Amino acid sequence: MKLLPAIAALSLVAVTSAAHAADPNLGRNLAATCANCHGTNGNAVEGAGMDSLAGMDKAKILRKLADYKSGDKPATIMHQISKGYTEAQLDLIAGYFAAQK
Repeated sequence: MKLLPAIAALSLVAVTSAAHAADPNLGRNLAATCANCHGTNGNAVEGAGMDSLAGMDKAKILRKLADYKSGDKPATIMHQISKGYTEAQLDLIAGYFAAQK
């Protein structure tokens, strides 16, 4: 009987993973939450004090996100936001912004 919850959990993970892989816009959709501070498609408003993420090197974005997530880089909110995403989701977000102009 203890096996049933484990099977249910694995099934849920498999379905969720398949849904993420099937959505070609997932990176864009996840990155949309960043627009409030970093501007539409990562193009921050000039003089607002936020980094523009559009066109930034993917590895640099991932490094910054990892530093926020681990607490190595102090922040007012990014440390909390970054912890809400999986590594795969952060990779999609960084890839989306790196591809923007």
